[in-house]
Amino acid sequence: MNILLLGYGKMGKAIEQIALDRGHQIVGRIDLSNRADLDALADDAVDAVIEFSSPEAVVENLRYCIRRGWAVVCGTTGWLAQRAGIEAAVQERGSAFFYASNYSIGVNLFFRLNKTLAKFMHDYPSYHVSMTEVHHTEKKDAPSGTAITLAEGLLDHLPRKNRWAVSEADKPAEGDTADAIVIDSVREGTVPGTHIVRFESDVDRIEISHVAHSRQGFAVGAVVAAEWLATRHGIFGMDDLLGE
Repeated sequence: MNILLLGYGKMGKAIEQIALDRGHQIVGRIDLSNRADLDALADDAVDAVIEFSSPEAVVENLRYCIRRGWAVVCGTTGWLAQRAGIEAAVQERGSAFFYASNYSIGVNLFFRLNKTLAKFMHDYPSYHVSMTEVHHTEKKDAPSGTAITLAEGLLDHLPRKNRWAVSEADKPAEGDTADAIVIDSVREGTVPGTHIVRFESDVDRIEISHVAHSRQGFAVGAVVAAEWLATRHGIFGMDDLLGE
């Protein structure tokens, strides 16, 4: 399969190695320094695009790929306010789009565990729910896309909460957060990604967490998603790939 990489930072390089190990070809490695090279690629030279760029570049990248008719696997977060427009363009063009806030198989199992725990805690309002996410200092968006997905999973099953709010290590969330799931966003060192969900009462605490040891799990999931998407049309996510 011919794969185009949009975004060639640490994640892009990890994805490249996994793709090559699985027998694929890399037909382009695009970042801010050589974006003009995209126009030199023929439409039929690309079987799938894997997009891990930045919140500032992702929407333009996606629209470009959709116009070219390329199947796109996107892992960039921090742009979802414009998701509806991107999905409308995919449907109009009849192309293929796959988005996940996190491509790790373990994280996606964690998403399901999170929802199950929320269902259990529905009837126990004495437990206060909160979250912490920790990432490397180069990550620009906060909270992480994974943290937002976890918060949305909690909101689906906890009527006493109707939104999420973000705080930082040195800055509490603003305003009254009684109806909110507060997410503490921490940026330190080279941490690939840690997410903690906790339910705490006056007498005890229940806590689940996912700790990524490297980017390897994210890279494998992104390449598997590209393999799966290359022969499809429509809008998909990890639940489609893994099966509900």
